[in-house]
Amino acid sequence: MSQKNETAILIVALLLTGGLLAVGYFAFTQWQSQTEAGMTTSPTSPTARNDSRPRAISGGQQLLVASTTSPAKQEGIEAIAAGDYSRAVSQLEASLQQNRNDPEALIYLNNARIGAGQSHTIAVSVPITTAENAAQEILRGVAQAQNEVNQAGGINGVPLRVLIADDANNPSVAEQVAQSLVADDQVLGVVGHFASDVTLAASPIYERGQLVAISPTSTSMELSRAGNFIFRTVPSDRFTANTLAKYMVDTLNLNQAAIFYNQDSSYSRSLKDEFTTALYGDGGAVVAEINLAEGNFNSFDAVESATRQGAEAIVLLANTETVSQALQVVRVNARNLPVLGGDSLYRPEVLQVGGDSEGMVVAIPWHILSHTNSAFPDAATQLWGGDINWRTTMAYDATKALIAGISGDSSRQGVQRTLSEPGFSPKGGGGNIRFLPSGDRNQAAELVKVEPGRRSGLGYDFVPLP
Repeated sequence: MSQKNETAILIVALLLTGGLLAVGYFAFTQWQSQTEAGMTTSPTSPTARNDSRPRAISGGQQLLVASTTSPAKQEGIEAIAAGDYSRAVSQLEASLQQNRNDPEALIYLNNARIGAGQSHTIAVSVPITTAENAAQEILRGVAQAQNEVNQAGGINGVPLRVLIADDANNPSVAEQVAQSLVADDQVLGVVGHFASDVTLAASPIYERGQLVAISPTSTSMELSRAGNFIFRTVPSDRFTANTLAKYMVDTLNLNQAAIFYNQDSSYSRSLKDEFTTALYGDGGAVVAEINLAEGNFNSFDAVESATRQGAEAIVLLANTETVSQALQVVRVNARNLPVLGGDSLYRPEVLQVGGDSEGMVVAIPWHILSHTNSAFPDAATQLWGGDINWRTTMAYDATKALIAGISGDSSRQGVQRTLSEPGFSPKGGGGNIRFLPSGDRNQAAELVKVEPGRRSGLGYDFVPLP
């Protein structure tokens, strides 16, 4: 193929990918409204992304998720700040009548119902200012678990209070959030953080402060060595990698893979290393490792190079920051080679790529259509007015684990001991919650495939594989 044609193809691929990202917010809102209970997204300003100042920690005294504000919600927040809890309850109930899928409002409502009374307190740290949709997904799981336990009478008769922190998915901010939570002796556990790099930054602080932190979304294998107070309800990269490698070798009957990843991301590096080990163990081999974060990354050259080296499949292990490059690879590949991906690619942008992503297989912790016999998805759908995804479920399970830990012993050290017991196995939305001695969840990953469908509103859906 001539250099002129190669350049033309690359330009078209880049323009198409750029166009997809440019309209992403609109399509993402449509997809979320049907598949994730109508969550909205808001653009992130460079100032917010780079700001390393401490974020607010709120139990209802201030608004953190600005996109979901309403007059009634604002009045309810002002009432909590003033100590007028009966008015706060009334206003927050009115706000939820208008927007039932606002998890911040539900958490604040449950806190207002407690008022100044006795409570057990946990916190959830989420990336509101930089990844609002992910933050909402996680908050939704925490809110549902809090709502259920308080409606059932609390933890041994004591209601659960939840504090919300915005760590901006920034390691420096997360460290400051962790220091504030450790210093608050009322806090018995933390649900968080989002990205593996952020959780890794905060983990030493929780470990020194002997405060349990359970991440619902961080999968890096480095967390397995983070300490005795660090847990996670999402399966680690080892489970995800084993599932992807086994599918590639046993189902696709392919042996040689090209891995596309971000060398600067703990999550991406971890998943790459684990997949490489798993593939070799299954009799396959990695013939190319390509860094999506290289400044001169060229998707056309990268795909051509991978093919030339004998790759039979493309394995996309991109993190959030390199999704656009991963989409370029999908476009340029144009279904020539089978494509496999990590859980970070479970997102509407992949569905927007349309025919080029059809057949792509992604490993995730949980999918709603794989658990139709469970009561949890029905309860979530009824509460939020739409489907939920794996991040909500893993956050729900993290909260349920803390509730079970507090029920066993309501001290910080007692919570850790309870979670570490060999027989610890409370029921969560994703099945029974069992932790390995490393703090990792003992649970396999699930595979979903991009197929034509109507559920997402984008023309394609992620559909569970048998």
